[in-house]
Amino acid sequence: MKPHVIMIMADQLRADVLGKGFTPNIDAIAKEGVKFDRAYCGCPLCVPARGVIFTGTYPNRNGSLINPWEPQDAKYGNVKSGITNLYELMEEEWDSIHSGKQHLFTEGGKLEDRKDSKTRWLSTEQSYKEYLKENEISMPGGPSFRMRVPELISGKATHVANYSNANTGRYEPGEEYYFDHYFAKKAVEGIRERDPLKPLLLNAMFLAPHPPLEIPDPWYSLVKDTDFDLPGNVGVYYSNQSPLQMYNLPGVVGACYNRAHWKEAWRVYLGLAAMLDNCVGQIQKELKAQGIYEESLIIFTSDHGEMLGSHGLFQKMCMYEEAARVPLYIKFPKEKNPGRPGQVIKSTVSHVDLMPTLCDYLELKPGHGMDGESLMPLISGNDKPDKGGRAFLQYDGNGSLSNFQRCVVRGNHKLILDFFKNEVYYELYDLDHDRQETCNLLFQPEYDSLAREMAAELARHMTATGDHLDFPAFSPERFRKAYGGRT
Repeated sequence: MKPHVIMIMADQLRADVLGKGFTPNIDAIAKEGVKFDRAYCGCPLCVPARGVIFTGTYPNRNGSLINPWEPQDAKYGNVKSGITNLYELMEEEWDSIHSGKQHLFTEGGKLEDRKDSKTRWLSTEQSYKEYLKENEISMPGGPSFRMRVPELISGKATHVANYSNANTGRYEPGEEYYFDHYFAKKAVEGIRERDPLKPLLLNAMFLAPHPPLEIPDPWYSLVKDTDFDLPGNVGVYYSNQSPLQMYNLPGVVGACYNRAHWKEAWRVYLGLAAMLDNCVGQIQKELKAQGIYEESLIIFTSDHGEMLGSHGLFQKMCMYEEAARVPLYIKFPKEKNPGRPGQVIKSTVSHVDLMPTLCDYLELKPGHGMDGESLMPLISGNDKPDKGGRAFLQYDGNGSLSNFQRCVVRGNHKLILDFFKNEVYYELYDLDHDRQETCNLLFQPEYDSLAREMAAELARHMTATGDHLDFPAFSPERFRKAYGGRT
């Protein structure tokens, strides 16, 4: 029988909060398996990020570019027909169960609404809302945890939208009625009720630590402000970072808070991370109780990260490390383990590589060509694990087509293009020496040659994947002249 496959996904989890004592269960997956230290999402936004993960294709290729909240642009949130997702690929041979959030939209509608679905949808965001309604309990995150922000519709007309802010509070109905407690409970029930004649596929998709930052005790009170230090770039808007972020949600919301408030937001966010870890621990415990933990392939990741005040920004929707870099841990079954416990791979990899890796290991054949590459050669040591690598990222707006960003990470360097209407801002960073991205190297002429190389590589990628944007003519000299060569 093929191995059990357990996919555990967080939402908006910063990679740099793991391994700090708040997440022992998640950290155990890294210790028992392989940790990819430089893994990136395909898009720093929920729906298209999941399109990348579950199809092994870039947003340009699969068609899922945005969260489809605005009716005018909703079609740009759907994965095109003819592109197979991991659920469809595995639910015939595996006992496929799902618990939690699943923002994977297709041209045929939501996955859970498919009439021919062989996946058992034990819980979704909709069933959670029905659970609260039955118990006459309000959802976390009322009006004080949301704020008005401008949002372009179709890149042309500005509307006012409401999205989560960085306010914090205690969720008084208690843990029993919180998103992730409900999702974890249903996941554990699913493991207990699995078909023992088939391998198990569990997709456990948690909301934490996505805002609202209104969370129940004991997690709200768990972390003290003396338990951690804020990163140096929290609450700092650097002079040479993209000013176009101020037209985007992260800059609009982030500008409302000072470093003192970010300290409190971090305290509650770390409590959410600890709650997520508890949920992961419940799944690990039940797998062990069922005697299938050692036989299971366990993947832990997050759809994207969270700025949480870094660069003076909030939420995701940008290409800085805090939003773009993701945790990616893979623990293999004991009897078929190509890696070694505690292995750390420092090569740059992408979420687009995850499905090709699973297909390689599980001997699956998707019905479409994938953009990513299997990570098995890195894991098994047949490739150099600590050098090079590429990741391409894109962002095309939140609830509609609006702001646009493109990015390439090549080894230790990152090039970012930030578009707003007819304006384009460029950023280049050395991630080995400037992990917090405080020094934009495009204001140093000695890096012009590198910038041009990376710009050409990004342009080729955009053309090859059928990007709807044209790569603008790139001149570092004109860029410095336009923006005053600030230092």
